[in-house]
Amino acid sequence: MIQFLTFASGSDSHLLGKATWHLATPRSSAQACPTQFSPGRLIWQRIWLCGILAGILSLACPSERAAGPRLAAQTPQACAEIQRQLPPEGIAVPPEQLAAWHRQIASLQAKLDALPTSPSAPDVQILLKACRYALDIHELYQTKDFAKVDRLVDLAAERLTAIEAGQSPWATGSGLQVRGFTSAIDGSAQPLGLVLPEDWATDSQRSLPLYVWLHGRGDKSTDLHFICERLDKTGQIAPANAIVVHPFGRQCIGFKSAGETDVMEAIDFVCENYPVDRERIVLMGFSMGGAGVWHLAAHYGERFAAASPGAGFAETSRYQRLKPEHFPPRYEQILWSIYDVPGYTRNLFNFPFVAYSGELDKQIQAAQVMEEAFAAEGRQLPHLIGPGMGHKYHPDTLAEILRRMHSAVEQGRGRGQQPFSIQSQHPRYSSFRWLVIDGAEQQYADTRADASFVDSHWHVTTKNVSRLRLRILEDDPIGSEMIVDDNQLQLPSGEAELLLTREADQWRVVDELPELRKRPRLSGPIDDAFIDPFLVVVPSGQSAHPAVDQWVACELENFKTRWRDLFRGDLRIKSDQDVTPEDMQRYHLILWGTPHSNRVINALFTAGEQQVWPLQWNTESARVGQWNASADQNVLLAIYPNPLANHRYIVLNSGPTFRQAHDRTNSLQNPHLPDWAIIGLDQPPSDTLPGRVVHTGFFDDAWQPSVPWTW
Repeated sequence: MIQFLTFASGSDSHLLGKATWHLATPRSSAQACPTQFSPGRLIWQRIWLCGILAGILSLACPSERAAGPRLAAQTPQACAEIQRQLPPEGIAVPPEQLAAWHRQIASLQAKLDALPTSPSAPDVQILLKACRYALDIHELYQTKDFAKVDRLVDLAAERLTAIEAGQSPWATGSGLQVRGFTSAIDGSAQPLGLVLPEDWATDSQRSLPLYVWLHGRGDKSTDLHFICERLDKTGQIAPANAIVVHPFGRQCIGFKSAGETDVMEAIDFVCENYPVDRERIVLMGFSMGGAGVWHLAAHYGERFAAASPGAGFAETSRYQRLKPEHFPPRYEQILWSIYDVPGYTRNLFNFPFVAYSGELDKQIQAAQVMEEAFAAEGRQLPHLIGPGMGHKYHPDTLAEILRRMHSAVEQGRGRGQQPFSIQSQHPRYSSFRWLVIDGAEQQYADTRADASFVDSHWHVTTKNVSRLRLRILEDDPIGSEMIVDDNQLQLPSGEAELLLTREADQWRVVDELPELRKRPRLSGPIDDAFIDPFLVVVPSGQSAHPAVDQWVACELENFKTRWRDLFRGDLRIKSDQDVTPEDMQRYHLILWGTPHSNRVINALFTAGEQQVWPLQWNTESARVGQWNASADQNVLLAIYPNPLANHRYIVLNSGPTFRQAHDRTNSLQNPHLPDWAIIGLDQPPSDTLPGRVVHTGFFDDAWQPSVPWTW
C-alpha cells in the first residue's frame, strides 16, 4: 500500500506557521496525480511528489476547508493611492444613462452565457467587455463617445441573435471585420481588426499572405475606441490579394509582456480561421508599432518572412537620453537587455528587413542606433528615409517598402540550406528553425549560434552557449552529421529532439539535461511568467504579521486593478483551497501571501525543501540563500520553477514589475526587478516600487542564489 501525504486543513495548522502533514491513502487523489515528470526522476521521488499533489487536491474539498478569514477581510481602502497613467480618466456619465447601459450589457451577457459553447462567442464577448470597461474604468472622453457604446451594444445584440440562429456571417465576410479570441494568458476576450479581400472565401484552394500591422501609441485607444476604429478604417496599409490583421496588443504596453503574446495569438487566430500561408507573414508598424516591430522581429523572427519598423525605439538608455550618473540600479540595467534590440541584431539578418524614418523625425534615433549595431556585425541596415517628413510616412517611401515586402512575400520564408543566426540575451528568445539555445555560460550576455550548410552537412559555431537542442522537423531536416565548434557529431535517428551539452570545449549528444536549469520559458525574471497562461492564487488565512497581510491585500488589489486597466483583462483567480493538480500543470501560479497564510505556498515550500530549494520563510525571517530579513516587516517576492510541475513557474507576491510611473513611455515598460527580492514594508508601495528593496538578485543557471548577481 502506498501512503500519501495530505495537508492538515484545520485552523490549528495555520497557528503553527508551518505545514502539518499526516499519512493517508486517498484513492481518488492518487488517481488524479499527474504522471509526467522529467526523465531521471527516481520512482520514489515521483511517488512523494504525487503525494504532495494529493494533499493539495484534498484542500479543494469543501468539508476540509478552514474557517479562517480570507484575505478580503483586510482593508484595501487603507492602501496608499497610486495614480494611474493609463488609460487617462474620462468624463462623467449621467447616472441614468450609466444604469441603462449596464442593464443592456448584463442582459446580453446573460443570454450569451446561456448559449451552448460557440466558437463565435468571443466575437460578442469583446463588444460587451469593451463597453463594460469603458463604463467601469471611465474611458469615455467626450459626449460623442456615448454613441460608440450604443453602437457596440447594438452590434453585440445583432451578433448574439445570429449565433442563436446558428450563424456568424461576419466570420466569412470581407472588407473590414472585427473578431475576438480568448487569450490563453488570462482567459480574457481580446479584439483584433481585419482587412479581408473581397473574394477570399470563394477560392478554397488559394492561400494568402498575411500582413501584421502594429498600431501606434494611443493612451485613450482602449477596447471601445480600438474596435470602432477598426470597424471604420482600413489603416495605413492595404496590399492587394493579402489579409491584414491589426492586433490590439493589450492596447498600450509596447507589444511587450502580454502584448507580445497578444500579437502571436492574433496571428494564430487568423491562420486558423482564414486561408493564410504561414510561410508568407509580414510584420509592419509605426511609432509604438514600429518599436513593436523592432523587438518582435528580433525575438520571434522564425514566424516572419519579412519585417519593416517605422520609427519607434529600439533600446532604453539612449532613447531615454540617460547619462550614467542617472542610470537605475545595476540589476535594472541588466534587465534592459531583454528588450534592447541591439543585443539581437544578427536575428534580423535571417529575412528581408527594412527600417523607415521620417527625415525630420526625432524617432530616427532608433534606426541610427541599429545602423551602428548592423555595422558592428559587418552589415548595413536597409534604412529608407522619407524626405522632409516628420513623424509620418512619405507616400512614395511607403510604396517602396511595400514593394520590398511584396517581393519577400513572393519568396516566402527561407528554408533548406540557407544559413541563419541566433543572437540572444535571454533564453525565451533563443530559437530559429531547428536550433534552440538551451543554456548560456553567462546569463544576460551576448549569446550566439550561427548555422551554415557546408560540404553536405550543417556547421554550427557558438558563443557563450552551454547547451543546445535540435528540433527534428520533417519539413526542415538536419541530416545525420553535424559539426558544432569543430566537434563532429553523429546524430541519432528516430528522435523528436536531440540534446547537446558542452563540457571543456567538447560537444556531445546526451540523453537528458539537468531538470533544474534555466532554459527557454523557464529562466526568469519575475515578469517572464506573465507572457504565458497563469493563475492567481489568493490566501484563505492570515499570516502571523498584520503588516504583511495589509501589504499583501494592497498589492494584490493593485495587481487586479492594474491588470484590468493596463493589460485589458480580468485575472484568473482561485483561493488556495481550490487549486488542483491540473492547475499546477496548466498554469504558472502567482501566489499571494506567506507559507503561514496560503496553503499552496506552504505545500510548495515543503515540496521544495526535498530538493535544492533556496527559499525559506517562517514567522521569524524571510530568506533567499544567505540573504534574509525579519518576517514581520518584510515580504518575499520571487520566481522559481514549480517543484510539483517542473515546466511551470511559481511567483510569490508580484505582478509585472513595471509600475504606473513607467507607463509614461513604453520604453520603460520593462522588467524592473530580477528573479527575487526581499521588500521592506517601512517604505509604502509607490508608482515605481512595491516597497524598499532590501535585497534582490538573479538566480544562477541552476536556480541557486548568485553572490555576484545579488544587491
